[in-house]
Amino acid sequence: MAAVEAPPAGRGGWKNPGVARDRDVHAFDVRAPAYESGGLGRLHHEIADRTIALALRSAPNPGRVLDVGCGTGYLLRELARRLPEATRLEGVDAAPRMVETARSLAPADARLHFSRGFVEDLPHPAGSFELVISTTSFDHWADQAAGLAECARVLAPGGHLVLTDLFSLLLWPTLLAGHRGRARTVRLATRRLRAAGFQSIRWHRSHAILLRTVIASAPSATTDAGAEAWS
Repeated sequence: MAAVEAPPAGRGGWKNPGVARDRDVHAFDVRAPAYESGGLGRLHHEIADRTIALALRSAPNPGRVLDVGCGTGYLLRELARRLPEATRLEGVDAAPRMVETARSLAPADARLHFSRGFVEDLPHPAGSFELVISTTSFDHWADQAAGLAECARVLAPGGHLVLTDLFSLLLWPTLLAGHRGRARTVRLATRRLRAAGFQSIRWHRSHAILLRTVIASAPSATTDAGAEAWS
C-alpha cells in the first residue's frame, strides 16, 4: 500500500516523520472494519465508557467536544446519546478507513462530524472546544509535545483535556527500545502536559493495571497551576 500522505507543516512547524508513522496508520486502516467486534471491541468500549464517566465529572455538560484519535466513533456516539444539549461533537483520526467507518456507524445526528487529521496540526480554530478527549491514541502520536500543544490551543479557557492511555513504571524498559521518546509514565506525561500549558493535572486509575486517565485544565484566571493529584 502507498505511504499515507503527510500533512503540511503545522503552526508549530511539525512535519510528518515518515514511513514508520505511515505503517502505524496503515495498521489501523486494516483493523477499522472489525474494530468494534469481538473481545477487543468490547475492551475498547469499556475503556471509552470509563473515560466518558471521568470526563463528565469534570465537565458535566460540555457543548463542544473534540475526540482526538476517534477511531470508529464509539465514544462520540455515546456522548451524543448522553449529552442532548451539546451542539458540536467532532472526531478526528489519522487513519482514513477509521474515519469512513465512523461516518458509516454514526446515527443521523447533525452534531456529529468525523474527519481525517493529525493531532499535531488540528484543523480547528483556537478556543473551539470545551472538552478534548482521547482514548488509547496518545501512545501513537508522532509528536506528543506538538499534539498536546494543539489540544491546549483548541480548548477554550478553562476547558478540559481527558486522556486515557498506557502509563506505568512497568513500561519504563520499553522507553529504551522501540518506544524511545514516548511519555509512557505518569512523570513523563505530566512534564509534557505542563510544558503545553495545562494546569490542575489529575490522574485516575482506569480500566486495567497499565491504563491511566489524566484530566487537565486549559489555562484560565481561576485554575491553580500547582494542583496535581491522584484519585
